[in-house]
Amino acid sequence: MPEKIDFSKVSFLLVDANPLALDMIQDILKMLGATGVRRVQDSTKAIKALREDNIDVMITEWELEPMSGLELIDYLRFSPDSPNRLLPVIMLTAHSEQEYVVAARDKGVTEFLAKPFTVDGLYRRLSSVIARPRSFVNAQSYFGPDRRRRQVPHGGPNRRGGSEA
Repeated sequence: MPEKIDFSKVSFLLVDANPLALDMIQDILKMLGATGVRRVQDSTKAIKALREDNIDVMITEWELEPMSGLELIDYLRFSPDSPNRLLPVIMLTAHSEQEYVVAARDKGVTEFLAKPFTVDGLYRRLSSVIARPRSFVNAQSYFGPDRRRRQVPHGGPNRRGGSEA
């Protein structure tokens, strides 16, 4: 059972070119108790909103202009001008094929949810990013939340194998 969260204390940025999708997500967030919801329909306005407001969670669609949702995440995680490299991001998109999920994960998305989605599915992703945030990894080719979901115990000094310690 996911944690009970006071959504009235969380500010959201919704990014989707489709106003009906924005309405639906905003309605769900309001039903959950959210009061701080900002909505924009393109990536340029999303970056502006991220600079102007104190956003706690961004929910974005893949299909955006002028930058895609994936490019928006890339900007957020890797640009020196990023307003918040650690911002939790939920990708909410109809592009649910494995290649899209892997690409989003590799750009540093925090959670991925395929459309059509359920309220429970959105709630679980929100609970994950708000109540159980993952540590961030800063490696040469990746910056973002730790992609490992399971903590697997190991008995040796070098879990990934090999003879070098």
